[in-house]
Formats: sequence, structure tokens, C-alpha cells
Amino acid sequence: MANIKSAKKRILTSNKKAEANKAVKTGVKSVIKNVRTAVESGDKAAAQDALKKAEATIDKAATKGVLHKNTAANKVSKLASSVAKMD
Repeated sequence: MANIKSAKKRILTSNKKAEANKAVKTGVKSVIKNVRTAVESGDKAAAQDALKKAEATIDKAATKGVLHKNTAANKVSKLASSVAKMD
């Protein structure tokens, strides 16, 4: 444990940010899972709706700095191509 007051504060703020980032990452994983489940079930309308929500969630995570913008683009691209392949 740190002895200096500013270092102690830094530890607390780092933990708060880590918890917040963890929540955002969990949300991203959930929306990705929703899209994949809809694709596997074969419901194109549900898959497109889930993709729209996933894209918004992933882009927001990238904007907040939780995900790198290229990682976010890669995730959205993979999901979009899996929905587009449905016929």
C-alpha cells in the first residue's frame, strides 16, 4: 500500500475507473452475444436489430476509451458480415 496521500488517492480512482471499464466491457460482450444468438437462430430481423444496438454500444465504448477504435471497428465489422451472410 502506498504511503503518500496522492498515491493513495490515485489507487482509489484507478479502482473506480477499472470497475467502470469492466462494466462497459461486460455490456459489449453481452450485445455481441445477443447478435450471435440471433444469427444462429436464423432470425434476420432480430439479428439486424441486435446489430444496431451492438454497434451503438461498441462505438460508445470506443469513444469513452475503453476499447481502441480499431478494435471496435473490427468487432462491428465481424458482426455486420455475419448478419449480412444470413439468407
